[in-house]
Amino acid sequence: MDSPVISDKTILVTGGAGFIGSHLVEALAPRNDVRILDNFTTGDRVHLPDDVTIIEGDVRDPIALQRAARGVDVIFHHAAVVSVTQSVDEPRQSNRTNLEAGLLVLEQARQEDARVVVASSAAVYGHPEELPVPETASTKPTSPYGVQKLALDQYARLYEELYDLPTVALRYFNVYGPRQQGPYSGVISTFLEQARADEPITIQGDGQQSRDFVHVSDVVRANLRAATTDAVGEAYNVGTGERTTIRELAETVRDATGSSSTIVNRDPRAGDIRHSGADTSKAACDLGFDARVGLESGIRSLVGDGQSDAADMDAGSALEPNREGSSYS
Repeated sequence: MDSPVISDKTILVTGGAGFIGSHLVEALAPRNDVRILDNFTTGDRVHLPDDVTIIEGDVRDPIALQRAARGVDVIFHHAAVVSVTQSVDEPRQSNRTNLEAGLLVLEQARQEDARVVVASSAAVYGHPEELPVPETASTKPTSPYGVQKLALDQYARLYEELYDLPTVALRYFNVYGPRQQGPYSGVISTFLEQARADEPITIQGDGQQSRDFVHVSDVVRANLRAATTDAVGEAYNVGTGERTTIRELAETVRDATGSSSTIVNRDPRAGDIRHSGADTSKAACDLGFDARVGLESGIRSLVGDGQSDAADMDAGSALEPNREGSSYS
């Protein structure tokens, strides 16, 4: 199914200069009045269209948020501390951004009677007890980041039940694509950099760990469907429904780049999740969402565009969707 057309709306994207946020803004800007609230600690203005309103500020600041959200119809909430390691080292600080600020967003949306689409994460599941992972699976996060995302998507559900506020939470698996860069850019970007330099492609562990890699363009489509669905008050997995081992990923990257890199294994990461993959049947049924970009074609498009970045998250450790440099989140 084609993506729904959203037009003539006033829309706020928190974290709109970031990886996923900027792609979403790009899709929305031609037909809508789009505002971005971003503190630019990781986002980049160069990725934003000219015809959008930029409010430089922190989502934790109620005044900045109130200014940005005044009169909006829809809020896409993507601002977050995406480092799992940082959430472990500084749980209170990451909680302020990932949970407390999310609650501010929901409260402001209630004042504006605005729909909210919340960026959640597969990190809510922790070590999956079943594969593929359905939304009804046990939620046992292994990091403060996962706990914070789980609490926020539960708050989103509660706001729909208590206040009739239309909300949808999207649980991203491993997002990749253009513009994902920096220390939390994900395993695909790391492998691409190593392959381009003909350096060894390094895998932590035996390489049989598996992940569900979903292209950022598909994530944008999921957001557009969440903004128009009648199935509110729900959380949905956003992935492809296909699992790829890290060894297969390394080989795909090497083939796509024509690299002569060897593939080597290093010691595994302590606590790394072994397998992760989305059951996408609920999103297909309720949202009409299905991922369209296969991993091989997605990687080849990055190579063709000269991109060294892969697209989780806000938006991202190795088993928690696209957060850590060479991790497999």
